[in-house]
Amino acid sequence: MESLYLLLPMSVLLVLGLIALFAWALDAGQFEDLEREGWRAIEGPACDEIDPGQAAEPPAFRQ
Repeated sequence: MESLYLLLPMSVLLVLGLIALFAWALDAGQFEDLEREGWRAIEGPACDEIDPGQAAEPPAFRQ
């Protein structure tokens, strides 16, 4: 029972820290362009040449 006096505040601090980290990521713009990195992984090094302002539309798949 005594361990709850230690574990409960630690878990609350952990949750508050994770919420603060998520709020920082939102504020820093980490989730602004989720599509570009996925397309860059598919296309390879050629996608590095694309200007971030032009990446509004994903490239077409080659067949």
